[in-house]
Amino acid sequence: MNPNTDVTAIKIVVLISGNGSNLQSIIDAIAERNLNAEICAVISNKQNAYGLQRANDHGITSHWIDHKKYSSREQFDQALIKAIDPYKPDLIILAGFMRILTEAFVGHYQGKMINIHPSLLPKFRGLNTHQRVLEEGDSEHGATIHFVTPDLDGGPTIVQARLPVVAGESAEKLAEKVQRLEHQIYPLVVEWFSERRIRLDQNKVYLDDNLLPANGFDFIA
Repeated sequence: MNPNTDVTAIKIVVLISGNGSNLQSIIDAIAERNLNAEICAVISNKQNAYGLQRANDHGITSHWIDHKKYSSREQFDQALIKAIDPYKPDLIILAGFMRILTEAFVGHYQGKMINIHPSLLPKFRGLNTHQRVLEEGDSEHGATIHFVTPDLDGGPTIVQARLPVVAGESAEKLAEKVQRLEHQIYPLVVEWFSERRIRLDQNKVYLDDNLLPANGFDFIA
């Protein structure tokens, strides 16, 4: 890892709804690996999200915007935009943000908003992915980081990390294993962004100006 320290650090806003373990992995990576990046703010739609405490513990500005106060997704998303835009972020990171975003919101941050999903997309979009993998009898599982588009969990893939499914293991155990992968690949993608190595062009992902395959960069743990 050789971040270009001559380039201004990228500004990041992280959106969360819960524990914020992926947020923590990025905070740690920036601190330990000296990534050329700054988390300007952490925003949650839930007041009791532990990720807000993680932000406060590290001196990162945090906001709570209660989605229940808004009569529509459109109104909430406009409030979210008003909270985000003053930071002028280069990258929006969804880290367990449990809201379906409107097309207008996604379009506003086209090419600079990414999400992590606990499955090997396009398989198992949506919730309860670990249990669904076990019920289907799949032999492998994993996590995907992708650009966000109006298509839920359907944006162009940046990275996929995979692991074998062990016979007889529980959904909880499988979730723990996948989360450990997530904590490796999310900081990696932030590193690529900080080095200006990754971009979205015509709904395709390029790393070092090389077109990535449809399933993205294959991460080997």
